[in-house]
This record gives sequence, structure tokens and C-alpha cells, in this order.
Amino acid sequence: MMRGMGNMQGMMKQVQKMQKEMVKAQEALNEKEFVGESTNSYVKVHGTGDKKITEIIIDPVIIDSEDPEMLQDLIVMAVNDVITKIEVETEAVMGKYTKGMPGF
Repeated sequence: MMRGMGNMQGMMKQVQKMQKEMVKAQEALNEKEFVGESTNSYVKVHGTGDKKITEIIIDPVIIDSEDPEMLQDLIVMAVNDVITKIEVETEAVMGKYTKGMPGF
């Protein structure tokens, strides 16, 4: 009976260590800067790993008061690009902790 308890304690220590590593990895990811771009980099969107947009840069060359839809489309494209980059990096960093765990 005692042998099983020792294994359980060892397993609990491993789980706690993994939790601490996950928290550190998530914090590092949240602070990381990502840049999404539209076609020809006319619009760039900067965001952090916690999916907060920090900056939008628009090349003045594409600002056309006659065609606001083009600018809107480029902004959407750049925002979606930065979100995709964040999600891919999040999966690469955090996936090793959640792989095979039910509900993740």
C-alpha cells in the first residue's frame, strides 16, 4: 500500500511542476509580439499572445476616400493574419502540455 502512495506523491509533484511550466510558458506567450500583414504589407497589425491588438499601421498610399471597402478588407486580412499567427504559436508552445488531455 505504501509503495502506491509514493508513486502518487511523485506523480503529483510532476503535475505541479508541469503546471508551473505551463504558467511560465503562457506568460511568455502573452508578452510576445506578433505582426499580421495584409497583401503587400499595406496594413500591419501588431498584437500580443493574449490576442490584444497593440498597434495598426496603415500605409498612406492605400488610403482612398473613394474606396473605403478596400482599406476595410485589408485591415480585416491583417487582423486575421495576426490572430492565426498567435493561435499557431500558442498551439506549438502549449500543445505539448495539453496533448492527449481530455477537454483540451
